[in-house]
Amino acid sequence: MSVETIETAQLSDPRIGPAIELIWREAHLLDRKRYEDWDLLWAPDGRYVIPIDPDTDDFEASLNMVYDDDRMRRMRIERLTAGYSISATAAARTVRTLSRFVVDHLDDETVELSSAQVLVGYRREATFVLAADVTHRIRIAGAAPLIERKIVRLINSTDAVNASGFLL
Repeated sequence: MSVETIETAQLSDPRIGPAIELIWREAHLLDRKRYEDWDLLWAPDGRYVIPIDPDTDDFEASLNMVYDDDRMRRMRIERLTAGYSISATAAARTVRTLSRFVVDHLDDETVELSSAQVLVGYRREATFVLAADVTHRIRIAGAAPLIERKIVRLINSTDAVNASGFLL
């Protein structure tokens, strides 16, 4: 069986559709700055990671732009929604697209999907584009799928990155 046939068979697995729908729902909530609703999509032990090193898998031992557990994710949401920080007052408007889904892992408990994200933002009369490879590990055991881990690998992660005022 060719790789393409295996990937097609995996994408047709009934566990994959709800995971992709969750990822699209996440993108929708982030673009609308509905961060409290976004937080409800996460498993309590979920990790949100934006590494600097494009090749690392050891996030605990590497320098990251973001390495958030549940507590840090909520603190980040507070900064973005409280209106007291520059990231909240000068927040960008965003529209993102996630596509090119590939199943990396599938079992009865979890689905891991890789995708491509293109984010177009507008802030202070300027438009910008960010691109990233994204990996979501979705916990499918339970009443509703939840994000267990999200890794956003920006294609320009080793360059200087300005404060964004939004979540990737």
